[in-house]
Amino acid sequence: MNRDASGSTRIAMVMATIRQRIAGRSLTPGAKLPSVRGLATTLKVSTSTVVDAYERLVAEGAILSRPGSGFYVAAQAAPFSLSETGPKLDRAVDPFWVSRQSLEAGDGGLKPGCGWLPPSWLPEESVRRALRTLSRAEAPALADYGSPLGLPPLRQLIARRMAERGIEASPDQIVLTESGTQAIDLLCRFLLEPGDTVLVDDPCYFNFHALLRAHRAKIVGVPYTPSGPDIEVFARTVAEHRPRLYITNSAIHNPSGAMLSPVTAHRVLKLADQFDLTIIEDDIFADFERTPAPRLAAFDGLDRVIHIGSFSKTLSASARCGFVAARPEWIDGLTDLKIATSFGGGRLTAELVLAVLSDGNYRKHVETLRHRLSQAMFDVSAKLKNLGIMPWLEPQAGMFLWCRLPDGVDATDVARAALKRNIVLAPGNAFSLSQSATNFMRFNVSQTLDPSIFDVLRDALNGAKSETQSR
Repeated sequence: MNRDASGSTRIAMVMATIRQRIAGRSLTPGAKLPSVRGLATTLKVSTSTVVDAYERLVAEGAILSRPGSGFYVAAQAAPFSLSETGPKLDRAVDPFWVSRQSLEAGDGGLKPGCGWLPPSWLPEESVRRALRTLSRAEAPALADYGSPLGLPPLRQLIARRMAERGIEASPDQIVLTESGTQAIDLLCRFLLEPGDTVLVDDPCYFNFHALLRAHRAKIVGVPYTPSGPDIEVFARTVAEHRPRLYITNSAIHNPSGAMLSPVTAHRVLKLADQFDLTIIEDDIFADFERTPAPRLAAFDGLDRVIHIGSFSKTLSASARCGFVAARPEWIDGLTDLKIATSFGGGRLTAELVLAVLSDGNYRKHVETLRHRLSQAMFDVSAKLKNLGIMPWLEPQAGMFLWCRLPDGVDATDVARAALKRNIVLAPGNAFSLSQSATNFMRFNVSQTLDPSIFDVLRDALNGAKSETQSR
């Protein structure tokens, strides 16, 4: 590369750095940019390179020059960019990459990396029957806004279902949302300020990372074990960082499939009380359990724990409906915030969910689903082991296997190779804040039954091994 080209590359790098900081809101409108000398030292470039970059950004209108004072971000902010708020990751381990590929794969694609069941596993006939019933409903059910808290009979049913797992909550402590994701978003709006620290499991559901970045939170991870968070690390972390929130699954953990033990649950709650920590317990996989695991909300009585869930995993991902169960004094504030962000609830969807859950066939559907998942777990685990892909643990229930690939194999390389053959995988680092799951992969057993998946995995593993040996 000649000298001029090299200089232009360095200038472009400085400009990209500033644009990234503006897009990620670490530099807000009107904020002063780093001094020329300071940025030159940080980026290990010459001061003349930074001056050139700043002048070009001024010409673009991205920043302003104030002689004698320095450079400042222009008043008109660039659109917020989630992709700029975290480390620059390879797209194959980016949570948005996994989500987009899974959502856009279409009916013909194979999706072992996605987080939902095949349509044929869901209660299609019950949904159709409920839709036919709703088509004859009175006009308000078809056309009117729902109440701010949500459909009362559905909240009563959710309260009864929670009681079956030891969680006592009145219907007035439950707010319906459009999904489990919206439930977490609503709680983050309600409880967080930009810069607050939030604790997550490592690994955890990757969209937790994306949501928290959208709320400008500082994210800190704690290693997850087969019985819950590593409690010694958890204790040190809450003492050092004083997080505002901890977001977790305490029943069937995503992606690991682990379940929280009673001992770990009690220790987590004791530390939460000691350090004024609020816990969001995501219970979206509740209906997959054969034997209920401990719930933090049951031990805590919805004091420091907020319990959330939805019905997309066992009923329909197309009928978006979730809920928040929280302490009584928070309900008015959450309701006001729900009105501000989404106005009335989705009454039609709530009516649909109520009709299906009230149908006597739903419990039979769930029993059948548990059996199918158990059989799929056994079959897929055996086939993966034959390829040298070893489950981290054998889950008691659920749809996920968290697996370690053979030594020296990068899950990202395997995912790239599989995507070329129209198969979407979920590499481990998409779930890991510390990026310590390079050779892990999450498999959805319900979506990993096609024999061609294992042929592609075998070829991808062999290709990755050959590449590693040639380095």
